[in-house]
Amino acid sequence: MTTPPTGATIEVAGLTKQFASVLAVDDLSFTVGPGRVTGFLGPNGAGKTTTLRCLLGLVAPTSGRATIDGQDYHDVPHPMRIVGSALEATGFHPGRNAINHLRVLARAAGVDEKRAEEVLDLVGLHDSAKRSVGGFSLGMRQRLQLAAALLGDPGVLVLDEPANGLDPEGIAWLRSFLRYLAGQGRTVLVSSHVLSEVEQTVDDVVIIARGRLVRACTLDQLTADHRHVVVRTPTPQQLCDALAAHAPAATVTAEDGALHVVDSDAAVIGRIAFEARVELHELRPAASDLEQVFLSLTGGATS
Repeated sequence: MTTPPTGATIEVAGLTKQFASVLAVDDLSFTVGPGRVTGFLGPNGAGKTTTLRCLLGLVAPTSGRATIDGQDYHDVPHPMRIVGSALEATGFHPGRNAINHLRVLARAAGVDEKRAEEVLDLVGLHDSAKRSVGGFSLGMRQRLQLAAALLGDPGVLVLDEPANGLDPEGIAWLRSFLRYLAGQGRTVLVSSHVLSEVEQTVDDVVIIARGRLVRACTLDQLTADHRHVVVRTPTPQQLCDALAAHAPAATVTAEDGALHVVDSDAAVIGRIAFEARVELHELRPAASDLEQVFLSLTGGATS
C-alpha cells in the first residue's frame, strides 16, 4: 500500500438526533474536505460524539444524513479501506498483545495481516508489539486505536479526542502525524477539547454548542475575524471617551490593565488618541487565541 487513497468528502446535512427528551444534535450541517485537518470543537455534551457515531453508522439519526462521498456508512463497500475511526481507546482484550489484536482486526476486514506490523511502526509501538494490551497506558491504547484505524489504509480518518492520555511528547507526535496524513490527501476529522493543540494542528474548524452549528470556517478566518487592538494608557477613561465620540462602532473592554478594542484598527486609534492628547504606552494589533474565540462563540455552553 504505497499510494495513499484519495480522501473523500464528509457531509453532514440537517442532522438531528433525539434521545427521549434530550436533543443531542439539532439540524446540524457542515462539510469536511480532503487534504485538510478539520477540528470538530464544542463543550462537553455539545453533540460531537453523537454526530460522529451517526456518521459511522453506530447511531441512527432522527432526521438528516451524515455521509462519506454521498454514501451512508453502511453502504460504503469495504468500509475499513475507506474510513478509519477511533472513538474510544477501549474494546481491547487485556490478555492479547498489540500485534495479535491488529491481526485479528485485519483478518476480519480482509486486510493483509502484514499491515499490522506496518501500522504499529507508524504509531511508534513497534517495540511494544508483543506486550499485552492490559498493561498499556491510556496513551499507548490511544496509539493502538489509531493503528487499528489505519489498518485499511483509508482515505478518511475520524478521531474522537485522540490526544486523551498522551503526554506532551505524544501530543507533539500526534500533531505532526495528523499533518502528515492530511498532506497525503486524506480527510482528517478530529474532535478535541485540547484547544491549544488544535490551534497548532488544524486547517479548518467546525464549532458546535448544544447540538447546533456555531461556526464552520478555516482557522485563519476564525482568528482573523476576532482580531483586536491592545492599548495601554495611564488615562483609559479619557481614551474611552474619545473613542466613543470618534469611533462609535468600536467595542472596548478592559483586561489585564489594558484596553482591548474591537472593530477599529491601530492607525485610527492612534490618530484619535493623538488628537485627544492621550498618552499611549502600548498600541498593537492582536489576534485572540482559539480558546478565547471558542469561549466567546459558545458562551462557555455546556449541556
